Amino acid sequence: MPSQANRALPKAYQLQNYKIAKQLSGGGFSIVYLAHDENGVPVAIKEYLPSQLVLREEGSLVQATTAENLATFRYGMKCFFEEGRALAKINHPNVVRVTNFFRANETVYMVMRYERGKTMQDEIQSRKRVIRESFIRRVFAELLNGLREVHTHKILHLDIKPANIYIRLDGSPVLLDFGAARQTLTLEKTKLSPMYTPGFASPEQYKNRDLLGPWTDIYSVGATMFSCLAGFAPQAADQRLQNDKLVSAKKLWGGQYSDQLLEIIDWCLQLNYMDRPQSVFQLQKAILEKFPELPPKKPKLFDTIRQTLTKEIF
Repeated sequence: MPSQANRALPKAYQLQNYKIAKQLSGGGFSIVYLAHDENGVPVAIKEYLPSQLVLREEGSLVQATTAENLATFRYGMKCFFEEGRALAKINHPNVVRVTNFFRANETVYMVMRYERGKTMQDEIQSRKRVIRESFIRRVFAELLNGLREVHTHKILHLDIKPANIYIRLDGSPVLLDFGAARQTLTLEKTKLSPMYTPGFASPEQYKNRDLLGPWTDIYSVGATMFSCLAGFAPQAADQRLQNDKLVSAKKLWGGQYSDQLLEIIDWCLQLNYMDRPQSVFQLQKAILEKFPELPPKKPKLFDTIRQTLTKEIF
């Protein structure tokens, strides 16, 4: 089903006690706005707006495109609302803070603390030099503190990737944009297109919902660490299941980073979920182990050729 163009709420629109300033981002599932509350405090507001199900052309009300889509939309709205309720119980410095969630305009909204900084994706794309191992270990060790808290609340993120990790101005990371509601909606209503991110989604997200667990997010963490080194995502898991062409991190970057870090990345990216770290604590313990600090090296000619070939394969 082709996606439809949904119109965002206009600037200065009053949404309960929040005034919309501008649209921050948008996708097939939601639109995120920068807004200000009655005290002028900036917040980020996510609007549940799956473009395959509903359309807003004018005004503020959301309308389902068919009666069948209305039922699916309402089910997804319930999932989104419940996810907001669950996330609101988490107060951790490395997890986006949900401060409010409510219904309006025939849909639902999630209000989050607005963070200043840039995404890890921006960080990867803007860097002209090799990302230091110390940076990778520090950021992911902190991020995993937040993910441990999330898993403690029986929640899976299901969409960890560089675009959903924010690096604040002080250098601390925060986990954004949970995909649990999207994943649930997709799995329950097979008429919808998949809502996971190729390269970062685990094999079980494509095949078997019953196998989802902490190891699912851990695969995505490994893929994200891989992308920090490569500048691009690893081969998509569904393709790997058919014809695994992923070159191991240890082969690609041996000598540029410690063997231990590269082995961690390869460990996280195992296709069989039982061969990965089974808990965030287990992964975090490995990342925090002492390691020999290696100075960043310029890739050797052979390494450059290998990475180019890898890009072509993907």
